[in-house]
Amino acid sequence: MSTTESATTTTESVDSFRDRARRWLRETLPPAPPVRSGEQKSPEVWARARELQRILYDGGFAGICFPAEYGGLGLSPAHQRAFTEESRPYEMPLALNIPTLTICAATLLDMGSEEQKRTHIAAALRGEELLVQFLSEPRGGSDLAGLTTRADRDGDEWVLNGSKIWSSGAYAADYALCLARTDWQVPKHAGLTMFLVPVHSPGLTIRRITQVDGSTEFCQEFFDDVRIPADAVVGEVDGGWAVASRLLQHERSAVGGASPYASGVGQHSGRDVRALIEIARRTGQLADPRVREDIGEAHAMNLVHDQLIAHVGARIAAGDLAPAAGSIVRLFSARNSWLQSDAALRIAGAAAATGDPGDGPGLGRAGQEYLYRQAWSLAGGSTEMARNIISERVLGMPREDAADRDVPFDQVRRGR
Repeated sequence: MSTTESATTTTESVDSFRDRARRWLRETLPPAPPVRSGEQKSPEVWARARELQRILYDGGFAGICFPAEYGGLGLSPAHQRAFTEESRPYEMPLALNIPTLTICAATLLDMGSEEQKRTHIAAALRGEELLVQFLSEPRGGSDLAGLTTRADRDGDEWVLNGSKIWSSGAYAADYALCLARTDWQVPKHAGLTMFLVPVHSPGLTIRRITQVDGSTEFCQEFFDDVRIPADAVVGEVDGGWAVASRLLQHERSAVGGASPYASGVGQHSGRDVRALIEIARRTGQLADPRVREDIGEAHAMNLVHDQLIAHVGARIAAGDLAPAAGSIVRLFSARNSWLQSDAALRIAGAAAATGDPGDGPGLGRAGQEYLYRQAWSLAGGSTEMARNIISERVLGMPREDAADRDVPFDQVRRGR
């Protein structure tokens, strides 16, 4: 595995691990480059992320919470948090966090076959594979279980037809977790199967979507008789909703900053008040009481966020809370992101609209981050969905009514 595997055991104290990580990071990795908001991920960016992930792997700091048998270290979330804190000032393979490591590899760990785990988790930790998710569909809205991409069995293969959309970074990926319908005569949640699909399969076309800000990170995929082997099923045939539910739990944790499977979080994450301080300094407002109050509130919210991540994670690990409680972190994370972006815009003022968005954690970036703030209501599932999950699966409140519940999917009226 790695050159320092023998030095890393499940009994190594967090303090010892932190000290070793601090020395290794200082000796091995360069400082984090300036954040350039809105920058497109070029082939060079993806190649560099793969290279950095391999450096982490060779150094014995990749997959801290993944089991050793699948290429990780088998350590605790506390060890992961220590590494995250120490790695903030350094260049890290952040492009691989979502969805490769924190969502897809984490889902394979929970739901994949032994062969899938040994092959694909290890490859992702070495930086050799990028994984994405093919879930949403053009006509699906938030009703994921109502998807119509179909998978039909043909001998030793499955044949996929349909379309997926809003897949981030699919153009750079190697494999995708793809949810498709395999049984149309049962209720919608019961007839789904999750597949691990090679992204470069014949018949699979990927088109990048140009957004209003010029970004082309989101993609749409078209399946035209895409053939994959029978062993590409993740979990059980017609049991895909259980796999998708676990994937969505990991997604909510990742978006909320609570995943234990990330390779660092970067120096200027969306929760770093240093960006607000820099904006205040550049606009000559460091002594302004209103500005100081905004920065203080943002800092307090970050402290609460960190404690919430630790508390909810520990309660879930102990079995005191359902895994769905990760939606609590997801909901708070969205609110905190709104607060941070609103504060940055208030402090920057008109300069947020006239500054250069690529100017690090500065004025122009404040404007671009504000435009993106609404996305935090949707990423990892909308905030309304998060509230429903908390009420139904954490608090045990009654479920919302659904007209198509228990109705065979081929009898459900659907928009055309």
